[in-house]
Amino acid sequence: MDRKINMPLSKEDALSLSCGDYVYLTGTIYTARDAAHKRMYEALRRGEELPFDIKGQTIYYMGPSPAREGRPIGSAGPTTASRMDKYAPELLDLGLIGMIGKGKRTREVKDAIIRNGAVYFAAVGGAGALLSKRILSSETIAYDDLGTEAVRKLEVKDFPVIVVIDHEGRDLYEESQKQYRIE
Repeated sequence: MDRKINMPLSKEDALSLSCGDYVYLTGTIYTARDAAHKRMYEALRRGEELPFDIKGQTIYYMGPSPAREGRPIGSAGPTTASRMDKYAPELLDLGLIGMIGKGKRTREVKDAIIRNGAVYFAAVGGAGALLSKRILSSETIAYDDLGTEAVRKLEVKDFPVIVVIDHEGRDLYEESQKQYRIE
C-alpha cells in the first residue's frame, strides 16, 4: 500500500502502518549516525538535554556527501541501522517514533518498537543521489565538529521509504525470507 505522510509522524500514523507499506514522507526529519548517537547517549548519562526534542520525531541514519552548488545537500543514502542498535531502545523509550536506515535490527530494537508503537523504515541503499533530490533543506543543529555525522534537521518532500518493522514487530526482512525460502 502506498501512503503519503506529513512529518513529524503522528502516533496514529505510526500505528496505521504495516510491514511492506511504501511511504512518502513530507516535512521535518533529523539525521544522526554513530558518533552523534554516542554523543546523545553520553549527554543523557550526564542528565543533559538532547540537541532536539526527540518526542514524536524520526531519525534518518545518514551522513551526506558535500552539497553541489545550488543544492542543500549532497548524496544522502542510508547508513546500516544496526550500528545504532545499542542506542535506539532508549531513544524510542524517550519518544522517538521513527527511524530510517537500511538492514536488520536487533531483538532489543524490535521490542522497543513494539513497546512504543514506533516504526522502522528502510530507504534504498545505493540511491543516495536520487534520495537527495527529495531533500529541500538541510541545517546542522548539533555536533558540527562531527562533519558528515553532525545532527541535521532536514525538510523533505515525498521522501520514499518502506516500512520494514511495524508497531506489531512484523519484519519485512524475515517475512520475505520465509516467503521466498531464503535461508
